[in-house]
Amino acid sequence: MAKPNVVSKEELIKFAKECLVDNGIEKFTLRTVAERGGVTQGTVYYHFRTKEQLLLDIVKDICDSSWSDLSQSSGNMIKQALESAKSRCGEDSFFHKLFFTVMVAGLNNEKIREQLGDVLEKENKALSDNLTKVWSGLPINGVSLDTWAVLFNAMVDGLALQALMIKDFPVETVYEGIEKLFTTLSNVNIKEGDK
Repeated sequence: MAKPNVVSKEELIKFAKECLVDNGIEKFTLRTVAERGGVTQGTVYYHFRTKEQLLLDIVKDICDSSWSDLSQSSGNMIKQALESAKSRCGEDSFFHKLFFTVMVAGLNNEKIREQLGDVLEKENKALSDNLTKVWSGLPINGVSLDTWAVLFNAMVDGLALQALMIKDFPVETVYEGIEKLFTTLSNVNIKEGDK
């Protein structure tokens, strides 16, 4: 198959995001992406073999952009990361609906599962790296920063799932609790570092 030079993979991801916003995940098809981009379906299939692969690449793009934005910002990155996570925590969270849709697809598709696992590992690494900056790299109560990163990442995704499923989920209250937990752990880290 000849490589189509009409549109790039990145441009197709942009068009796909627009389709998702306009039509929702339920009505999302590779055909609508092709129409939005003014290209043939074959062009879309060249870059993305399946709808699930395109959705996964959108998730990757959003995650990469989010971490890039956070790494370029000044101030407390962990606090900003929590604010960012809180902003995506709700009953109509576009990102988490997309993320969990891809996750379900990954349960029956080994390639998607592996790639989504890579996304999660990359997020865990970014969290661990940022915790190292904030917590001086010390284990907190004998728990490594890598483990804390996994726990925080799982907490954010779990809260997003609950917010999608529970009407009137108390997002503000829960995230205030997470900030207090983080502050408490930071204070424990400071005390342990003084020993």
